[in-house]
Amino acid sequence: MQRIIIGGAREATVGYTLEDLSLVPSRRTRDRGLVDVSWQLDAHRLEAPVLGAPLDAVTSPHTAALLAAQGGLGVLNLEGLWTRYEDPEEVLAEIATLEPGPDATVRLQRLYAEPVKAELIGRRLTELRAETGFVAASLTPQKVEHWHGAALEAGLDLLVIHGVTVTAQHVGHGKTTPLDLRSFTARYDIPVVVGNVSSAKSAIHLMRTGAVGVLVGGGASSVSTTPAALGIGVPLATAIAEVAHARTRYLDESGRYVHVIAAGGITTGGDLAKAVACGADAVMFGRALAAADEAPGRGAIWGLSAAHHELPRGRYARVETLGPMEVILHGPAHRDDGTVNLIGGLRRAMGVTGYETLSLLRDAELMVRGRG
Repeated sequence: MQRIIIGGAREATVGYTLEDLSLVPSRRTRDRGLVDVSWQLDAHRLEAPVLGAPLDAVTSPHTAALLAAQGGLGVLNLEGLWTRYEDPEEVLAEIATLEPGPDATVRLQRLYAEPVKAELIGRRLTELRAETGFVAASLTPQKVEHWHGAALEAGLDLLVIHGVTVTAQHVGHGKTTPLDLRSFTARYDIPVVVGNVSSAKSAIHLMRTGAVGVLVGGGASSVSTTPAALGIGVPLATAIAEVAHARTRYLDESGRYVHVIAAGGITTGGDLAKAVACGADAVMFGRALAAADEAPGRGAIWGLSAAHHELPRGRYARVETLGPMEVILHGPAHRDDGTVNLIGGLRRAMGVTGYETLSLLRDAELMVRGRG
């Protein structure tokens, strides 16, 4: 990667966002009906390269079922409102009336102070299985050892270990049990997707633990304030490319393929296509799906750490609802900004560049737009 001097002898790496890049059309085009956007996550085949983010404003048992019907996979947050309240719909309805700003953060902190309940974890996962037949849910690294038993007992099929930054071993303090991911994956016969990561070094360590997939996020989410609160953030295009390169190294080393899933700030069909071209197998949508009519956020979205009791790192924001989830993903579009018919945008991008499958799209030529 290119490094520059920022002053004295201090160097920094040059990074690129998805907005900095453009796909370059090839000499051969292809009808969009002749492209295949399906992929395989461990043993589970998905017809669209889309995961629903484990955000209370995005994924509920109901919206996970809707996403499954459109070829994607919803991930339920096991530390969210669905496992804290018997009837989270009342709480979600209240949150939808909040106005963005400090008062919203304070109210979220109070609502999320309600403890997670093991019996509700089991109940929600049972509801999820009845709706979708495949159960994917998330825990933060600090809570995996505490809550994974209840989740596995309820028949969890895929665990997403999701945090601002996740490493191969989380070191806790006090009563917190450290998470050793290598030990965890060895103990339990369940596929694990883990993230966020933003560097090749961190990614390859996670791959060596036995994870089937890694989430790549550079703090680019529209509702994440991690860059402001912690100073941590990597432009997403560069992060995806770095982690995809680490995947190739690990594949050569082990013969084992690990999926790369881009997460954060991906809101258009063009973003989706460029994320795949940078090396991603799939993307995790947050804001894009929060704009669905059926979204539990009811026109609002808030970050994963928006309600942290000491240092919130995700803002509460309003989103414009754009139509049913089916329309947002598969059209037809009624807007010209790429936020509706996301999969249709991906298909057309593959057709224009001439690539038949997602894996082949990763060979597409990319161009960096001029900065001025």
